[in-house]
Amino acid sequence: MAPPAQSQKSSSPSQPSGKGEVSDVKLQLRQLAGSRAPGTDDSKRELFKKVISYMTIGIDVSAVFSEMVMCSATSDIVLKKMCYLYVGNYAKNNPDLALLTINFLQRDCKDEDPMIRGLALRSLCTLRVANLVEYLVGPLGNGLKDGNSYVRMVAAVGVLKLYHISAPTCLDADFPAMLKHLMLNDKDAQVVANCLASLQEIWGLEASTSEEAAREREMLLSKPVIYYFLNRIKEFSEWAQCIVLELVAKYVPSDSNEIFDVMNLLEDRLQHANGAVVLATIKVFLQLTLSMTDVHQQVYERIKSPLLTQVSSGSPEQSYAVLSHLHLLVMRAPFIFSSDYKHFYCQYNEPFYVKKLKLEMLTAVANESNTYDIVTELCEYAANVDIPIGRHPKGKTKGYKGEFNEEGLYSGIDTAVIKKEWVQELPLKKETSCDEKI
Repeated sequence: MAPPAQSQKSSSPSQPSGKGEVSDVKLQLRQLAGSRAPGTDDSKRELFKKVISYMTIGIDVSAVFSEMVMCSATSDIVLKKMCYLYVGNYAKNNPDLALLTINFLQRDCKDEDPMIRGLALRSLCTLRVANLVEYLVGPLGNGLKDGNSYVRMVAAVGVLKLYHISAPTCLDADFPAMLKHLMLNDKDAQVVANCLASLQEIWGLEASTSEEAAREREMLLSKPVIYYFLNRIKEFSEWAQCIVLELVAKYVPSDSNEIFDVMNLLEDRLQHANGAVVLATIKVFLQLTLSMTDVHQQVYERIKSPLLTQVSSGSPEQSYAVLSHLHLLVMRAPFIFSSDYKHFYCQYNEPFYVKKLKLEMLTAVANESNTYDIVTELCEYAANVDIPIGRHPKGKTKGYKGEFNEEGLYSGIDTAVIKKEWVQELPLKKETSCDEKI
C-alpha cells in the first residue's frame, strides 16, 4: 500500500519560508540603499511590503532597521509612509534604535513636500522616548509656524504628545501660548480644532497646580471665544463640531436673549446627517434651557423629530445609542411622545437590546388615546419566536405573571387577560373597544 501523499505547503508572501528569509530581505535592502537605477523604488516597495507584512503577523524584523532607514532616502511618499510605520513600531520599544531615526526624521521635517514634512513630524512625535524629547522641540516649533495647514495640524497634536512625554519641556517651550494664538487666528478649521483639543487637555491637567492654566481654561468659556467657535462651526469636521459643542454645553449665558442667540446659531445642526453632531447639539439645547421650564418643554418638542429620524437611520448600535437618549426624555415627559408611539414598534430584524428598550418606551408613552393600538401590537410580540421578547411585554406592561408553553408562547387566554386587565387601569372608552376585539 502506497504511503499517503504529503501535502506540499505553498510559500506565502506574508510568511517567511525559512529562517534565512529575513536575512535575504536585509541583503536586498542593503543592495538597493544607494542605488539610483530606474525601477529601484518599485523594488524597494515590494521589499518594504514584505517587511511590513512580517511585522504585522508578529515576526521580529528589527534586524533590518538600519537598512530600512537607509532606503528611506527617497521622494516616494509610499515608501516614506511604510518606513515611518516600521520605525514607529520598533523605535518606541527600543531607545537605541530610536536614536538612529532622529537624524533622518529631522531631515524629512525640512523636506520641500509638506506631506513628507507632516508625516515625518508625526512619526517623530510618536517615538515617545523621554531621552529624545530635546529633539522634538525644534521641529514642533517650526511645524506650528509652517505655511502648510497639514503640517500645522500635525504639530498641534504633536504638542499634546510631547506634553504627555515631558510636561516641563512642553511648558518651557511655551507651546500652549503658540497653540492659543493658532486657535484664535488660523484660517484652517482643522488646525483650530486640533489646537482646541490639545489645549483643553493640557490646561485641564495643569489647572489643579497652576493658576495661570486655570485662568486659561476659563478663557475658553468666555463669550468672545464661544461665539468665535459658533460662527465657524460649519467649517469644522464632524469630530471637531462635537468638540466645539461639548465646550458650548459648559458655557453659561448671561441672559435669556443670549440663550436664544446660541440656539439660533445651532438650529441647523439638528438636521445634520451625523448622529453624534445631532446628539451634541441636543445636549446644548437641554443644558441651556434647564432654568427655563416653558422653553425646556418646547425644546423637547423641537428635538423630538431629529431624534426619531436618527432612530430609523443607521446601524442597530447607533439606534440603541439614540434610543437611550430618547428613553430618558420619554421618562421625563411621556406625554410629548405619546402621539409618536409607532416609532417605538419593534422591527423583526432588530437585536434584542433595541427591542427591549423600545418596549419599555411603549409602556411609558401609553395613555387612553393609544392604548388599544399599543396592546394590539404587544400581543404580536407575545407570540414572538424570540423567547425573551415574548416574555417581555407581559412582564413589563403591568407586572402580570403567566405560563408559557414549550415554544415560549402565551396562550390566547393569557394574552386576552393582559390586554383586558391592563386597559381596565386606564380611563373608560378604550376598555370596551379592546374587550370587543378580545
